[in-house]
Amino acid sequence: MNDLDTIFDDSWPEDHRSGFVAVVGRPNVGKSTLMNTILGQKVAIVTPRPQTTQRQQLGIYSETHGQIIFVDTPGLHHPQHKLGEFMVRVAEDAVRDADVILWVLDVSVPPTTADIYIAETIQRLGKNTPVILALNKADLLAPQNRDAYVSACEALIPHQQAMLMSALNDEGVRDLIDILLALLPEGPRYYPADQVSEVNLRFIAAEVIREKIMLATEQEIPHSVAVEIAEYKERSENMTYISAIIYVERDSQKGIIIGKGGSMIKKLGQETRAELEPILGTQVYLDVQVKVLKNWRSDPKLMQRLGYRISRDTKD
Repeated sequence: MNDLDTIFDDSWPEDHRSGFVAVVGRPNVGKSTLMNTILGQKVAIVTPRPQTTQRQQLGIYSETHGQIIFVDTPGLHHPQHKLGEFMVRVAEDAVRDADVILWVLDVSVPPTTADIYIAETIQRLGKNTPVILALNKADLLAPQNRDAYVSACEALIPHQQAMLMSALNDEGVRDLIDILLALLPEGPRYYPADQVSEVNLRFIAAEVIREKIMLATEQEIPHSVAVEIAEYKERSENMTYISAIIYVERDSQKGIIIGKGGSMIKKLGQETRAELEPILGTQVYLDVQVKVLKNWRSDPKLMQRLGYRISRDTKD
């Protein structure tokens, strides 16, 4: 049996390491890009907008002697509505439960007040959990700022190790994997070695649609959008039918997403199909509706209806 066969075998060696790594950081520092780079494929949507990730997502990295379960969390921030509170609670739960905390920082700029808030949160919830600082976007770091910005990031919190890297350019990623594996306890493989995510295809379809909306629209639209997959059916070996409902909070937002003469919704459908078809291995028939669900981000019942649920009620 060669090494590749071992990776995809259901057994594991005695010295196998495994565990959960909480990926935290303020919005838009490259957490999802880093996960996608490590896993070698897209499991988390990426846009230039903050708070793109709204729910906890698992990314599963496996090799012969270890399995890392990355918990990609929404960016830690001061919430302004119920959805924001949900996102923060998801991130905080991940910090509490992690074997290792991976804090991703944008080293191309000095630390912000948001970073100080995250440091306080990690120290409050992470207790004795080891912390690794991934000083991301090193490719954008001006040489004259290197020493000052790196030192400022390292001073934020006690940590096991800090490393410069660029998730976008795959620089330093292999070294980061080795560091994380060394910190995990010895344990079994929790997921099959060829599995990279726990999300199902319905979730992936909804996230791709939401990504296309975030990239195509501006200002208040992106974070006022929720996507529900009403129906997902494999009609044949070559055709998958997906019925999706895009929810917005106001009539004006509905008009923007539909566009003049349906131009925007048509564009969103084309871009979504182009991304989903290689993933699914079939053609995609996409039926999209846009509906108004007023103030859904501030209504816990509406949020639950759309799948935003807190696993437990935790108190500090």
